[in-house]
This record gives sequence, C-alpha cells and structure tokens, in this order.
Amino acid sequence: MRTGGDYLAALADDREIYVDGERVSDVAGHPAFAPIARTVAELFDLAAAPDSGMTHRDAETGRPANVAFGVPRSSQDLRARRAAHETWAHHTRGWVGRSPDHVAAFLAAFAAHPGSFGTEPHAFGDNVVRYHRRVLEENLYVSYAIIPPQVSRATTAHEWEGEFVQAGVVEERAEGIVIRGAQMLATGAAVADELFVSCIKPLTPEDRDFAVAFAVPVATPGLKLYCRRPYATAASSAFDYPLSSRYDETDALVVFDDVLVPWERVFVDRDVAALRRMFYETGAHVLGNWQAQIRFVVKLRFIAGLARKIAAVNGVDRIPGVQEKLGELASIASLVESAVDAAEFRAAPDEAGMWRPDARSVYGAMGLQAELYPRVLAILRELAGGGVLQLPSSVLDLRSARTRSDIDRYIQSPGVPAEERIKLFKLAWDVVGSEFGGRHLQYEMFYAGAPFVAKGHAFRNYGYDALVADVDAFLATYDAQQPTTIGGGEA
Repeated sequence: MRTGGDYLAALADDREIYVDGERVSDVAGHPAFAPIARTVAELFDLAAAPDSGMTHRDAETGRPANVAFGVPRSSQDLRARRAAHETWAHHTRGWVGRSPDHVAAFLAAFAAHPGSFGTEPHAFGDNVVRYHRRVLEENLYVSYAIIPPQVSRATTAHEWEGEFVQAGVVEERAEGIVIRGAQMLATGAAVADELFVSCIKPLTPEDRDFAVAFAVPVATPGLKLYCRRPYATAASSAFDYPLSSRYDETDALVVFDDVLVPWERVFVDRDVAALRRMFYETGAHVLGNWQAQIRFVVKLRFIAGLARKIAAVNGVDRIPGVQEKLGELASIASLVESAVDAAEFRAAPDEAGMWRPDARSVYGAMGLQAELYPRVLAILRELAGGGVLQLPSSVLDLRSARTRSDIDRYIQSPGVPAEERIKLFKLAWDVVGSEFGGRHLQYEMFYAGAPFVAKGHAFRNYGYDALVADVDAFLATYDAQQPTTIGGGEA
C-alpha cells in the first residue's frame, strides 16, 4: 500500500500552480499547501496501517487495495466501505471535504458500469475500467473539476462570448482530444495526483463540444491551477487557528491551454446524454454523495461536541434554554446520521451487481444541508457569545512574562485555566469566524450545487408516484353521490 511518504514524493513534479501571481515551485513545501499535503499523507499512512481495517484484497484486481476505493459488490462491502470513510473522516474531524475517497467513489461506480459509456469509435468503457484499476493499484488521490466557470448562471457555454471559456474540445487528433478553456471548483487539486474533469451542470445539444469527461495528471503540460486565497498562510499558529493550519483545501480554477488528452484517458467525448448516464445511471452520484454525508455526520458530531464543551466551561449547561439548543444540535446530527444509516440499510444491488446506497435517504439529507449547516453554526455562535471575541491576540500573549499573569487571572473559568479556555474558544472561532470557517459555510451550503438542485434530487428520488397513487386510492373510496352520515344521522 502507498504510504504518506510515497504520496509526498510524488508531488515533486512539474505541476503549474499559481498563488499571488507567482508560480509555486515546491508544492509539498509551500506554506499554502504543506499543511493539507501533510494531512493527506497522514490519511495514506492511516490506510496502510495493518490495524486500520482500510486495506483488503480487492476482487477486481486480486491485489491489496484501499477499501474506500473499490466497487461494493455486497452489503458487507458497503459496510466496510462506510467504516473506511468514517476512519478517514474521523482523522480530519470531517473538515476535509474532498479527501481522496470522494472522487474514488465516483470512479468505482463508473468502472462497475462500463456499458454506460460509449464504445464507438473508442472503447470508453474499457478506459474507465482500466483507469479505476490504476487508481486502485497505485492508491491515487484524484480530485475533480466538474462545474463550468461562473460566467453566467442563466445560459450555457455555447451562448457565452468568446470561444471555449468552459473547457471543451477544440480539436481532435489521432492520438486524442485537445482541451481548451477552464473549469472549477478543483478542491484539493493542487495536492492531488490526478484530476478528473467533466461537467455535472445540465448541457443542451448545442453544448456538445463541452460534454466531455477525462482524467489527467495534475502535472500535465498546459494545465494550470489558479488557487483562491490560501488560509493556511494566514494561520499564525496551530494554537490560534487549529483548523485553518491543518485542513485548508485550496480550491482552484483549472485552465486548459490546449491540453492534449490521450484517447485512453477519455471517458466521454462530446456526448451530452453520456454525461448524464455517467453521473446518474452508474450510481456514481449517489455513491459519492453517500461518502460526503458520512463525512458530514462526523463534522456535525464534532461541532456538537464543541458546543457541549463550551456550555460546560461557561457553566450554563444546566440552563433549560441552553439544553434546548444542545438538543437541537443533537437532533440535526441525528437526522443526518439516520439518513446515512437508512441509505446503508435500504441499499440494494443494481443490474451490474454494485450495491448502491438508497438514493431517497442520501438525497433527503442533502436536500436540507444548505439549511442545516447554517443553523448549526448559529447555535454554536449563540452558545459561544462574546467568548470568541474576548481572546488574546495570539498564543504569544500566553508566552510573554509581561502578559501571562493578567491572562491567567482574567480569562479563565471555574476549574478551567486560561490556556485551556482560550484554546477552546480559538477553535470555536476557527469554526464560525475565520476565513476558513466562512469558506466551510459556503462550501456546505452549496456542496451539492444551488439548494434547488439538491432539493430536486430529493424530489426525484422520494417516490412520489406511489404516494400519489395511495392518495388516489383513498379518494376512490367515496364520491359525491354516496350517502353521508353527519352526527349520527343521514344527510
């Protein structure tokens, strides 16, 4: 199994990444990326540990592989997969939204359904199977960019001014397709091995040139990443910014400057219908989002635990109103956790033999994510109050002989020394008030796209036909011509 050291060594390639107008020469050593690279390395070390339960002999390859990367072929496989997702999520407390097991879930579902991909004139189904096998065997970290640039949310790419703003096929050659344009939102791509590129936004027949799916190394010539402002570089210390300093996944805009993608790395070539099949017919969308909800549960539990500890430190945890707020947090976390449980309990094999989590349960939780997460943060803010504001400027105030005595005297709680209280509230601020925390609020609210998109998935997968049929059956049990009994008499 690949170790964290193997992963970090692989980052020493010629990838083209820009921050503040400068090209990054050493990704693993750059202050913006070194913390998240170390975190991902820890995940690989954790998976490789013999007692982690994350390694098994994969049925597809016959070789040792990461459980979270394989195709679930039984209910036992699905259960083991959930445990693997939870193991990694617990290590980051749910704060790494695009850990390597996320896109791996999509790739596993693709590979389980090669028939959903075109075969003429190229065997794209075979490409998908081979690529997934490579990810399994080499334990690769694949990120993705599957959303067009936000040029216009009212129109699609073929109507935009300028050619190939969205990534599309500008030329076909004997050896592959040439991609020009941009795509977002490549979370974690700066420290990933490979990048899967496609478009999950619905396209029209006129958008044929943009209906593509492929995977390339991040270090591919002509591929450039323009990263948003990094938060890790602004984290003065792990004490002051315990989350920002570890888990900042750098989102990026991906630009393709006439990148040649070999045919063997192409999954969909200018086929709008095939894109929809790829994400939805294969079960990739529900399997990948089940992983995301497992991660979300871990994060909600962590925030609930933080809120509970703050209430105890402030000495207000026995007040009924505070318990009501903590009870609401518990209810929210339990609802999402129950949806994850239900998705596993109601899972079933599809026609290709892949066990799919129940879509109704997964999308039900996703449909409320944009409302639940802001509410969770609002409760944490309310319980923390001004405690997240009345804090020393940095850990240096705890180290200075000039300031330490006042800090110890005035920023403490009964039975809780100043350093412990400050540490707790610094963590709370990194959740609700820092740039990192603000990014996570936006991320969770729009994780599945605009809220109407997430609720649309819930609508389509709830099973309304059966419910309407039940209402119709009940309506059929009476009509206007039947005698009506009112108050014991006949009307």
